[in-house]
Amino acid sequence: MHDIAKDQPVKKGQNPFATKAVKLKRRDRTISVALGAATYFILACTLYIFADITFKGIPVVFKTEAPFVNFEFFTKSPETLMTFETEGGETYKMNFSEYSQFKRDSPDVNIVEEHSHAYSGGGIFGPLVGTALLTIICITVALFVGLATAIFLNEYATKGRFMDSIRLAIMNLAGVPSIVFGLFGLMFFCLFIPVVTSEPLERSFLAIPLGGGSYFSFEGWGTCMLAGGFTLAVMILPVVIAACEESLKAIPMGFREASLALGATKWQTISKAVLPYAFPGMLTASILGITRVAGETAPIMFTAALAHKDKLPWQDVPTTPGSNFVAQAAEWGTGFLSQSVQAMPYHIYTVAARIPQSEYTKPMQYGSVFVFMVLVMTFAALSIFLRIRYRKKLKW
Repeated sequence: MHDIAKDQPVKKGQNPFATKAVKLKRRDRTISVALGAATYFILACTLYIFADITFKGIPVVFKTEAPFVNFEFFTKSPETLMTFETEGGETYKMNFSEYSQFKRDSPDVNIVEEHSHAYSGGGIFGPLVGTALLTIICITVALFVGLATAIFLNEYATKGRFMDSIRLAIMNLAGVPSIVFGLFGLMFFCLFIPVVTSEPLERSFLAIPLGGGSYFSFEGWGTCMLAGGFTLAVMILPVVIAACEESLKAIPMGFREASLALGATKWQTISKAVLPYAFPGMLTASILGITRVAGETAPIMFTAALAHKDKLPWQDVPTTPGSNFVAQAAEWGTGFLSQSVQAMPYHIYTVAARIPQSEYTKPMQYGSVFVFMVLVMTFAALSIFLRIRYRKKLKW
């Protein structure tokens, strides 16, 4: 105050801090404008990407004439697209199956130039089915293990360094790159996990005889949807555990104390007075987990996914004729889960990065990305809707 008065005398009624206040407000306004500009720039980039995918994907998924939806795109699996020109100058564009039929029906047609575009014809039915199957297996395993772990950590485990180290390990696991989980799934689920078999494979690490012609063989499940689903489940376990534990922590302790005071057991208290009220948060975690695993490429690329598969998983299951119904059902279930599948993320990666690009590959690229984007956004919106709906019903 003395220095200010020495440099410039303060008049009566004048605010000695007025100059500094103006500078601070100007700096605050500048920072606010910069942060706002950065935010709107990110939003503009996001909207541009969404708009680009939407405008280029809608013509592939929808048509201008009835029935207005390109059902062929949703009911056929990916095929090679053939483009060719006949001697008469006519240009054709056909899926490989149609092209083969065309050549059989028109043996006299002389084709002067033809080009093939892998995975650019047909539709996305196979990848959609594979993604759904992998997601179902993943969520079933992850929810069961994740919910059980969250209940134990929050309701049964005592506080201490050991429990704190477990929680820290779970948090660190959430930051591991997805490709590391893919390599782990390849090593453990595909090549190492023990199975009971009558004939060990050559890749078996160790085969222990059990008698009766059976072996306990460390040979893994191979590349199949079961290995892919379990790998994805391990990958999202940290997120599911953390979300379920936070939902349990949000329930007031009074609920537990009142239930125990009425004579309920520990498990009765958890199942009747805690879990119903924590259900909305757990539901949100599970649906958001679906949106994450549905978009993963690296884990399924190592453990489950194929770029091309002629048959759907249930169409390629071998069964032994003559056995009873129970044996056939068990054999069919084992064979079904042992199938490799196509998947939307890997299909998009294949058509966008692993094949030569041309004007004929772009419709499949943008159509697949558009459908996948709509599915992910639908699941995200569904999680928000269900969370709000169930929280309105449960009040305390």
